[in-house]
Amino acid sequence: MTPQVEIMLIAVIVSAACALLGVFLILRKMAMMTDAISHTILLGIVIGFFITESLTSPLLIIGAALIGLLTVYLAELLKRTKLMSEDSSIGLVFPFLFSIAIILITRYAGNIHLDVDSVLLGELAFVPFDRLILFGRDVGPKSLYVMGIILTIDLAFILLFYKELKLATFDAALAAVIGFSPVLMHYALMGLVSVTAVGAFEAVGSILVIAFMIGPPITAYMLTDKLKTMLVLSVVIGTFNALLGYQVAVIYDVSIAGSIATVIGITYLIVFITAPKRGIITMVYKRHMQRIDYAMHSLLVHLYNHEGTEEEEVEANRHVIDQHLHWQKSFLDKIMKKALRLQCIVVEQEFLKLTSKGREYAIRSFEDI
Repeated sequence: MTPQVEIMLIAVIVSAACALLGVFLILRKMAMMTDAISHTILLGIVIGFFITESLTSPLLIIGAALIGLLTVYLAELLKRTKLMSEDSSIGLVFPFLFSIAIILITRYAGNIHLDVDSVLLGELAFVPFDRLILFGRDVGPKSLYVMGIILTIDLAFILLFYKELKLATFDAALAAVIGFSPVLMHYALMGLVSVTAVGAFEAVGSILVIAFMIGPPITAYMLTDKLKTMLVLSVVIGTFNALLGYQVAVIYDVSIAGSIATVIGITYLIVFITAPKRGIITMVYKRHMQRIDYAMHSLLVHLYNHEGTEEEEVEANRHVIDQHLHWQKSFLDKIMKKALRLQCIVVEQEFLKLTSKGREYAIRSFEDI
């Protein structure tokens, strides 16, 4: 396996592991918590290093996971006081724990490979150099196996507790009544987020971890309302972003992590504009059609109110009705064309008359008002 293939494979595995958990974070409206956890777990890594004096010890992952859970607990503890909102509590806990880690690194670990730049930005290009040697044989990059195991754990957790996760995500109160523990599910999910983030730390850095956990899931959310489809789409989009971002980085000789994060942003922007149900173009078109529909019903109600009255000759005259409704002439013509096409009105000489269908529309609209 060439180093290029190894890099792409690791990027795909990291994206899949992050995207699967990111779906539940997005649905729980906890995107900001990802940012907090991905930074504060640095404190767990630092404390684990001080205890073991090794950057390869599994205790670093355990320490990072515990600090991740501590981040969630402290943020929710502050939120429960009702003295601050959720984002304010995260904004307070996140820099506090992260700053402690930075101080410890600069004060006591300045001579080891634990600098802030490598933690935040990572570097996929260096991943093939950190090899796993078993029985004297090179079996591949260490990150490939670490993230492969973490992806397997994440996938197994979602498959085994899919119903519990789904229920706890959409209706925590009902989950508690049925007998599930939404709190246990919540902290189990946050624990996996912490483990996944620390596993991906060395390979891709925390910035790309955040991008993978938020970008593909929120892009998939623009395309579907079904949880299973959203999970699959998130992995597919994450894989596409990882592979395309790597190719762009190779072509333009730029940072791989930065290139992938940029592709993630561009992909979301494209979907945000063009998504069939929730895209900007669709929303603008729907609002335009709603405006046309509302205007047509207003015209029908206007004609119905003056039908058979002395003012009908003035209020229903096609040449002056735009002045009574305070519309532009071109807009009135557009509304009239639609009403004529739907056979709601007819034009008799210079006057607009309701058909039976138009009268039914007007009465129904009037009752709705």
